[in-house]
Amino acid sequence: MKIIPGEVPVMQLHQYMVGAVSPRPICFASTVDKDGNVNLSPYSFFNMFGSNPATLIFGATRRLRNNTNKNTLENVLETNEVVINVVNYNMVQQMSLSSCEYPKGVDEFVKAGFTKLPSEKVKPPRVAESPVQMECRVKQVIETGSEGGAGNLIICEILVMHINDAVLNEQQQIDPHKIDLVARMGGDYYCRASGDAVFAVPKPNTALGIGIDQLPESIRSSNILTGNHLGMLANVQQLPEADPAFTDDTCKNIVQYYASNPEEMEKECHRYAAQLLQQGLVDKAWQVLLLTL
Repeated sequence: MKIIPGEVPVMQLHQYMVGAVSPRPICFASTVDKDGNVNLSPYSFFNMFGSNPATLIFGATRRLRNNTNKNTLENVLETNEVVINVVNYNMVQQMSLSSCEYPKGVDEFVKAGFTKLPSEKVKPPRVAESPVQMECRVKQVIETGSEGGAGNLIICEILVMHINDAVLNEQQQIDPHKIDLVARMGGDYYCRASGDAVFAVPKPNTALGIGIDQLPESIRSSNILTGNHLGMLANVQQLPEADPAFTDDTCKNIVQYYASNPEEMEKECHRYAAQLLQQGLVDKAWQVLLLTL
């Protein structure tokens, strides 16, 4: 399939884009208008774009059905203030309810059952149920178009960040399993960024990995090892050498059983190495693979 913007209806293009560019973090934006009326609405076109100054950007698109601006955009243009609250699993259903197109002046805090907390540096209230709340000054709004579906980039600077102590680990860092964030996907779909969905990908900060091009040919062209496996193996700073002291019962059984069939032994070693890599045991996987070289 090939999609060319301008040759398909905007709504259809939108659905393909949100399905492909996902999961997306959620900006739960609380704002007030010049008269002090509160608005609360979620936006998934959102991310951080720098930490000095601390910069967040979220996008409020023009409504497709009637090409009008959303209340959030109107409010930030009037006051230049917003509180960006993050969304975790415990509040996702209430957050979704707040996205209903209530008339201007209706308080979504009340409709969705959220608790207001007074902010320290801006007028919009914070969402008490949110594990992290960021009071922001709106520095700039950039229009990307004037038709329905066009985005408005709302560039914000964090003035103060409030973090619930319950989501911190012993090192006083945010624990992904404790904060239990959710992210937006296409259609009605969301994803939960905790539990088995969270994994680590070690990356050297001061040394370079050897690269997949430097892996031995038999490993690089393996029909068993995937691109992810090769990426892990190639993230070492030098090609490992066989350790004479290496012992492993499974590996020992493979070598003994397939001693007369080197091709099958290599396949079995690759399968076992793949299992070890799935467990994050890169050094051990390398020792298994070195037996076949």
